[in-house]
Amino acid sequence: MPGAPNEATLGFPLHPTAQFIASYDAGRAQRYYLFGSPVSYMELVVYYRKVLKEGGDQIFAQPATHVFEVGRFREDTMAFPPGVTVKDWTMGGSGGYPNPRPGAEPTRFPTIIMIVPPPPAAPAR
Repeated sequence: MPGAPNEATLGFPLHPTAQFIASYDAGRAQRYYLFGSPVSYMELVVYYRKVLKEGGDQIFAQPATHVFEVGRFREDTMAFPPGVTVKDWTMGGSGGYPNPRPGAEPTRFPTIIMIVPPPPAAPAR
């Protein structure tokens, strides 16, 4: 997708299957970026554990949500801690997160990745 953020602009690795969905203003000069993936929640958790060299924490069992906080959170300059969140959208029989691009494949993403880079002036790691 043209204009989609990449690893260099985000400062975080992207799973090869990640498809950019949207970005939102998080406040305090931060944005968060949503990506859909056709691979399973567990596969993405294992991938991010390996590439971030961080175990992260499962913060919810249902729907399964795993957070990797990477970098130091500075309450005075950040809205969110920098990091990666992986969420399972198939819990409870859901078909997944709808792909917002009409006619695009997959039609639904079983897993969503949210990336929150640090504000421009703050180091990621």
